[in-house]
Amino acid sequence: MRDEAGVRNPVLPDLLRPGLRIVFCGTAAGTVSAARGAYYAHPQNRFWSALHASGLTPRLLQPEEFDQLPKWGLGLTDIAKQVSGMDRELPPGALGRQACAELKARIEAAGPRWLAFTSLTAGRRYLGRAAGFGEQPERIGGTRVWLLPSPSPTAGWNWDRHKHWWRTLADEASED
Repeated sequence: MRDEAGVRNPVLPDLLRPGLRIVFCGTAAGTVSAARGAYYAHPQNRFWSALHASGLTPRLLQPEEFDQLPKWGLGLTDIAKQVSGMDRELPPGALGRQACAELKARIEAAGPRWLAFTSLTAGRRYLGRAAGFGEQPERIGGTRVWLLPSPSPTAGWNWDRHKHWWRTLADEASED
């Protein structure tokens, strides 16, 4: 989809603005999210329940309510803004250097306290190295970087073992 000037529009709009506490970042909008026009919209995705269970939102939000997140100091973006699908379906380079540089520029402009990647794949692509869950030593300006386990249904095999990282981030962000 392109605007009047021929510029390609993002699959999902960024939810970025100055003053946010945490911005969550995935690789790209999934197929269901792109079709519904809402972040983390697959019915089995755990993103919205993880936000609520960790105390980051006072109630369980529906994906179509994503624009309400700034009320609680939260934002959303993806590395690849122009494509959608599962990671393995994305075109070559969709998560490459240019996409990561564009993400860095967006985060520098918004200046959230935390950038939380919602999967190891997203975080590792951005960092350009192997990394585990939790806080990373890299910063984007003053923004601290955190890697979370994926809430995607395709990553469900390790969710129960690692979901505590969402609560740990919420605790860190509330103390900061």
